[in-house]
Amino acid sequence: MHALRNFAGNGIANAIGCGFRRRLSYVLGIETSCDDTGIAIVDTTGRVRANVLESQQEFHTRYGGIIPPRAQDLHRARIESAYQRCLEEAQLKPEQLTAIAVTTRPGLPLSLLVGVRFARHLARRLQKPLLPVHHMEAHALQARMEHPEQIGFPFLCLLASGGHCQLVVVNGPGRLTLLGQTLDDAPGEAFDKIGRRLRLHILPEYRLWNGGRAIEHAAQLASDPLAYEFPLPLAQQRNCNFSFAGIKNNSFRAIRARERAERTPPDGVISNYGDFCAGLLRAVSRHLMHRTQRAIEYCLLPHMQLFGDTTPTLVMSGGVANNDAIYANIAHLAAQYGCRSFRPSKRYCSDNGVMIAWHGVEQLLQDKEASMRFDYDRIDIQGSAGFAESHEEAVAAAALKCKWIQPLV
Repeated sequence: MHALRNFAGNGIANAIGCGFRRRLSYVLGIETSCDDTGIAIVDTTGRVRANVLESQQEFHTRYGGIIPPRAQDLHRARIESAYQRCLEEAQLKPEQLTAIAVTTRPGLPLSLLVGVRFARHLARRLQKPLLPVHHMEAHALQARMEHPEQIGFPFLCLLASGGHCQLVVVNGPGRLTLLGQTLDDAPGEAFDKIGRRLRLHILPEYRLWNGGRAIEHAAQLASDPLAYEFPLPLAQQRNCNFSFAGIKNNSFRAIRARERAERTPPDGVISNYGDFCAGLLRAVSRHLMHRTQRAIEYCLLPHMQLFGDTTPTLVMSGGVANNDAIYANIAHLAAQYGCRSFRPSKRYCSDNGVMIAWHGVEQLLQDKEASMRFDYDRIDIQGSAGFAESHEEAVAAAALKCKWIQPLV
């Protein structure tokens, strides 16, 4: 077991002296980066005053994927009513809001436009500061809302969702350092495509579930969790990047081979789908663990000291953090290095307005100029967006060889 230094985390407590701490302030968060319309109000103590989420999952599931123009139409149809319900739930008047935070990047451009235009309209009408939010930064910071004293800057974060997979060191809003990212598919995307190819949606209990949730549940039915083996992606590359295309393609081949052996009908599911899902979960966990392990060791290099003087902390966030089996393996890995591990509550792992509002709170607490952002037209959308810094080349140059920690199951 690797021993690490123990220091008190700096947490939110360092910002207590800020004027926004002295008086209770309310931030409205607007999230429309993909297919969920999320609007929430969070105050500067981290209390969620209201949380409204309009999901489009049932609509898009019928078509096997998100249709951007229809996603935009549904956002437009629902955003005003979601806003009004949010105010009612919080029992606040619009004038009581301190600022408006909105996702501006990255995401589906048509969806982002709806949220940004609505936020601009509100900000102008109410004469409130408008705070642009990086969607993945918001995921990374979300756990701090629920664990303000335990999670201080800097910390390592594994961001895993339907559209992204990244390892970042988080130093504050707008101050993230990229260590590695997926070269092709994201894990949530791979789960959705594999789940659909496996035809889990044919089974009544999984009809309206996304692929990741269905696969996690089906894996619990396994009688032989080691029946399927998957090659380890990027095994020869000593960096922190990810690749899920190989796991996806191997899954397709394994499903096809089993279907041929069993003569599975076009509207059927292979008999040992539970074993398959268990093997798939283990393969994804193993890949996530290996890349994260190298990131931890990189952060601990004597000349890097990316954890600074804080207690080493690993946060997992994004939709895939909902998966208990995967998170248990990530937490197990962290424990071997003396790292504390956290994830947001499940209701906040997937896209939501709360994480956007909380990012706005973090901006107010960290940036004295944030309350003066009234140049609304300068805030616009970006379909793709990176982070402030990248250490990807430095990680590859370090070429760290790790003694791999094995998954729990």
